Amino acid sequence: MGTVNLVQLAKALGLSKSTVSKALKDSHETSAATKERVKAMAKELNYQPNPYASSLRKHKSKTIAVVMPQVDNNFLATAIKGIQMVAHQREYHVLLYLTYDDPEREKTIFNVLKSGRVDGIIISTVCTDDDMEHIKEITDLGVSVVFFDRICESFPTTKVTANDVESAFQAVEHLIQQGCKRIAYMYVLQDFSIGKRRLQGYLQALEKHNIPVDESLILRCDQDYEGNYQLLKSLLNSPNRPDGILSPVEKMAITAYYVCDELQLNIPNDIKIISFTCLSFASLLSPSLTTVVPPAYEMGEKVATLLMNSLEKKKYKLYNEEIHLPATIIERRSTALMQRI
Repeated sequence: MGTVNLVQLAKALGLSKSTVSKALKDSHETSAATKERVKAMAKELNYQPNPYASSLRKHKSKTIAVVMPQVDNNFLATAIKGIQMVAHQREYHVLLYLTYDDPEREKTIFNVLKSGRVDGIIISTVCTDDDMEHIKEITDLGVSVVFFDRICESFPTTKVTANDVESAFQAVEHLIQQGCKRIAYMYVLQDFSIGKRRLQGYLQALEKHNIPVDESLILRCDQDYEGNYQLLKSLLNSPNRPDGILSPVEKMAITAYYVCDELQLNIPNDIKIISFTCLSFASLLSPSLTTVVPPAYEMGEKVATLLMNSLEKKKYKLYNEEIHLPATIIERRSTALMQRI
């Protein structure tokens, strides 16, 4: 049998958690009979006291964990800066954990965090909505958890995201206004709300402008760079190639640039490209890349502030709500009207 926590031990005994805790500590407030009964059940159920639990419940560690897929894209790196700024101002330590898009690694990290070394957790999850048991287990222990960017819509806590549907809609509408009629969407993060919402915005823009949905233009991409490259190359090399591309992540936009270079397609004359990204050198690409810029720093600030408010203010609750912050479109040469070659 695995170990049980204090709540489970109290339930098995039919006693309050406070009474069980006092009995285990040999408090004079509990009778000898109660102490004996509690200790016997604790031994039977393999209860192991958590040395950090008391400080965790009182939020004394002044430490939070940030769990995210990676830091090799500019969005997440910028979001961390916003989190750390708030943490520094409020004298919290930040522990950073990377999952590298591996759900099992995320679960292992949460198992480590059960030791009580953090007061709260900020997470951009790599697990799907039906695989949240590891997060439920840690919130049951009293640890506050908030989501940002990649969220679990059904989990009852606060989530902070960009306005993904609206910003994808605006990105596609921008391409249409620039003369595009066949717009490809590089569909990544297909199992996550962020990917689904950006696809939703893409489809809504086509519908508004009476452009039929062509399933061949929705490229279902994954973590295989070479596979994605060949998928896009095949599409752009076809007789009826798209004249515009919406990339929901910066890596895929860079892939599109490489493919266009190989096929000698001119951006923006032959094809126009717009991408979600916080890429700092987007203006230095040739041609400069039109971007949908999520408010990464502000999202980091917001999610950190919400978490720390819940830790410091007794009456402050993490409501089951989503907070959407607006992204910004920066127009550059990759979506310009016909250019001289």
